[in-house]
Amino acid sequence: MSKVIASAAIRGAYKIVGRAEKKWQEAMDRWGANEPVGFPNTAYYLPVIYGILGIPVEKLGDMEQVLKRCKSLLPPPVRENCPLPYLAPAIDAGMATFFADELIEAIRYLEEPDFYTKQEDPTDNNIWLGAADDVILRKRGIEFVDGTAPGFAAILGAAPTNEIAAKIAQELQQKNLYVFMSAEHNGKRFSEQLVEAGVQIGWPTRLVSFGPDVTATVFAAGFAIRVGFTFGGIGPGEYRRHLIYNKDRCFAFALPLGYITDEWYAQALGCINFGFPTIADTPIPEILPTGVCTYEHVVSNIPHDKIVAKAIEVRGLKVSVTEVPVPVAFGPAFEGERVRKGEWYLECGGGRTPMVEWCTSKRMDEVEDGKIEVIGPEIIDVPPESRLPLAIIVEVAGREMEEDYEPILERQIHHLINYTQGVWHIGQRDIAWLRITKSAMEKGFRLYHIGALLHAKLHQDFSRIFDKIQVKLYTEEDKVKEVTEKAKAVYGARDARIEGMTDESTDIYYSCTLCQSFAPNHVCIITPEKTGLCGSYNWMDCKAAYEINPTGPNQPVPKGETIDAKFGQWKGVNEFIYKASRGNLDHYNMYSIVYDPWTTCGCCECIAAVLPLCNGVMTVNREYTGGTPCGMKFTTLAGTVGGGVSTPGFVGHGKYNICQRKFIMADGGIKRMVWMPKMLKGEIADRLKARAEELGVPDLLDMIADETVGITEEEILPFLQEKGHPALSMEPILG
Repeated sequence: MSKVIASAAIRGAYKIVGRAEKKWQEAMDRWGANEPVGFPNTAYYLPVIYGILGIPVEKLGDMEQVLKRCKSLLPPPVRENCPLPYLAPAIDAGMATFFADELIEAIRYLEEPDFYTKQEDPTDNNIWLGAADDVILRKRGIEFVDGTAPGFAAILGAAPTNEIAAKIAQELQQKNLYVFMSAEHNGKRFSEQLVEAGVQIGWPTRLVSFGPDVTATVFAAGFAIRVGFTFGGIGPGEYRRHLIYNKDRCFAFALPLGYITDEWYAQALGCINFGFPTIADTPIPEILPTGVCTYEHVVSNIPHDKIVAKAIEVRGLKVSVTEVPVPVAFGPAFEGERVRKGEWYLECGGGRTPMVEWCTSKRMDEVEDGKIEVIGPEIIDVPPESRLPLAIIVEVAGREMEEDYEPILERQIHHLINYTQGVWHIGQRDIAWLRITKSAMEKGFRLYHIGALLHAKLHQDFSRIFDKIQVKLYTEEDKVKEVTEKAKAVYGARDARIEGMTDESTDIYYSCTLCQSFAPNHVCIITPEKTGLCGSYNWMDCKAAYEINPTGPNQPVPKGETIDAKFGQWKGVNEFIYKASRGNLDHYNMYSIVYDPWTTCGCCECIAAVLPLCNGVMTVNREYTGGTPCGMKFTTLAGTVGGGVSTPGFVGHGKYNICQRKFIMADGGIKRMVWMPKMLKGEIADRLKARAEELGVPDLLDMIADETVGITEEEILPFLQEKGHPALSMEPILG
């Protein structure tokens, strides 16, 4: 290893640790040892320290032992003549640097509460986002699970020009990577350059401006550690498992742009602990032999037009990007773009105009592959900031095509349109909403290109099930309304099919092991009356997905002999769980939260918990960040029950699952529900009312408490008694 790098990294570590000690002493003098510290809304304290050392830093006084560990890790400065290798002491210095970074940043939150936005997006006056909270982690973590985000680039410093910065960022986005930004070079920062170049930054576009200081680099390492906590089921202090997990599963690398200071070298050596190599644009010494990283550790002097490709090569990333025939950039990184008033050229749907999306099967002779028609005005036929009605009809034909596949293909319309730079889409079916920016229109994007991209991507991903595809886009209101009526009849028939199915009448269930890439022991079993925890898959979806991809994560599971009909346990399901969990679990109950409930991963939409005092159950969705009657916020609950473990009294689930007939049926079902956030009540109100009427408790929705009533059992119990909630008269839930 280079003595230059080792010397610089160790010097940098001494500087950062010294700075942390000074900040800590000043904070102790001002607030005292009992002052609470931490990163907002996370269950993992200061995550790198907690993950590697197992020390929960909750108060200023807790930092003292961490500083002592930092000093014990710091090696002596490299001597002029030293026969020993430098890598081990240098990466120890790198780890000490990350610990010290976290102390500095935690104290910054204390000293300057508004320094970071503490949300997904920059504000008009502040572009620094700070540490991702657990809501963001879980929302974005699913992308690392399903492969739409294969890794991240940690960029330090700034490019020579704003234009080069924008090109590097766009290339990383097109490779589906997240970009985490920190530090400055010559008074400039990469994130500031992007803003000046008119690039939209923030978590939704995967361009994350962590902070202006070099110490904000640790937020990237903290994100990686928390992925291991959340999805890998790794515990605090299990440093070896955390580091190996990140090397093997979290494909990240550092891109320092500009002159590399001692402090930058220290951050780079911290990254090497995780298996994250450094690829620089300056002629610094290199570390080419493999060892901790998969391939080279430090590669330097790479031209800006080749630096992304080189970084991907050195990290060993496998990135698959298909050219799509549109005149703008295309990829999952653009899915989070927002298009606001004044930015859009054309708007369709969203209650402003009628809009509908529909995929339907046709005979082979009725479809001309690649035919795309825009029937009515095109975007060039209307002035800026116009509105048009829109119907998108995807017509497919093929010998292997089945009616059950239609909603699978139809569901792709949303994210494929959103993958287009400058095009914004939300909703589906007949509640869709589309905006196309002025910049996309100026680059040549037309409504026609929606058809072109759907044709290209659906062929790429689903060609096994169909042979031909054509797309029609109607922008005439009478025709759009006519298409909408036909589509709504089909939607109703589809919904009725799954609603009419029962677990008892179905011999085959389906697995979903998609999340095992991050939660190796988690096994999701999906039945007609239990959707997936993430809310993305129901039984019909899994059936179609298996037929489309027989080797994928959705496999048929013959339920076999019934072991316990009340609790939902079958011999065939147990055998599959044992095999798929690698022997870590031999059974779980599908219908109980109290007795051996199903496993939970980090992707669940909601988490339910037993409330003994109220003789009932509460649930909380991940968007709600407040307190709950079980004494834990969603983030803490997820840290407790996530990672693929079965935890009696707690269970992760999808929102849709709440109103399905088998939801915690063995424990009393939906009549046990005594508390949920107001936002969740509003979201599922119609379905909950229908289910309650079916059970003979038509006023159940009004009997369920929310945060406006209270966030402790003691606060909500009088409300439940006043309302006569049925849970209070049921047999003891923990009896």
